[in-house]
Amino acid sequence: MHQAKQTHPSTSILTTAKQLGSSAVRGLAASQPIPLLLDRRKLILAISDTGDRITPFNMKPQDIITGKSSLWIFGYGSLVWKPDFKYKRSKVGYIQGYKRRFWHGDNYHRGNDETPGRVVTLIEEEDACTWGVAFEVAGSQLEESLKYLNVRETVCGGYLTQFVEFVPRGEAQSPIQALVYIATADNPIYLGPASTEKIAAQIAVCKGKTGHNIEYLLRLADFMRRSCPGVDDPHLFSIEAACLAIIRPILLAAQQPVFA
Repeated sequence: MHQAKQTHPSTSILTTAKQLGSSAVRGLAASQPIPLLLDRRKLILAISDTGDRITPFNMKPQDIITGKSSLWIFGYGSLVWKPDFKYKRSKVGYIQGYKRRFWHGDNYHRGNDETPGRVVTLIEEEDACTWGVAFEVAGSQLEESLKYLNVRETVCGGYLTQFVEFVPRGEAQSPIQALVYIATADNPIYLGPASTEKIAAQIAVCKGKTGHNIEYLLRLADFMRRSCPGVDDPHLFSIEAACLAIIRPILLAAQQPVFA
């Protein structure tokens, strides 16, 4: 199993975190014991997405389901652990020609207008592939799931829709057409590329209506290790390592007794 190289806290990373503000991390530490927060999985609980491609566009739910009795929806971000809609079955697998990047801003779920969080979107790259989960919805689930996702991903998240070819893991069958939500650079809250350190520092301190930005990061990394063993995701794992390097010293400092 390929693992991202672990990074150590550096002055530049910690300085960046302090510049963005570390009060959110200290607030989290105030009510949680150190052993709990220094364990990756327990930290998640404590802080508790080939073929001809087209430009993403905002299809209305009724247009997507026209003439369909069932539909597959591919998730590569929070949908992999928190779909929050009823579905018939799910499959782990991948789509080709796209890489997952923490380049989209989030001023609702994992951040706010003043300090937007960072969440993933898909960027086209010929030799890349992105792993995630595809959910099949059928019958009444079709309309219900798309209405829900339209609010969650499009209205609140700024994502657009398109169809891609999903390849289930370990199955000798043709790819499945699946709907996917993608945020593009045209979106007003799209943040674009940044260094690993800057992305990690931003994620470490942001929080939105759904929860802490770091929970989003850690749950996604945990999904990859649990459900896609052997699959390397350097972008994701390097940001995870840098983010943990930032918050561990802050959490430890927050637990130290204060002497007059």
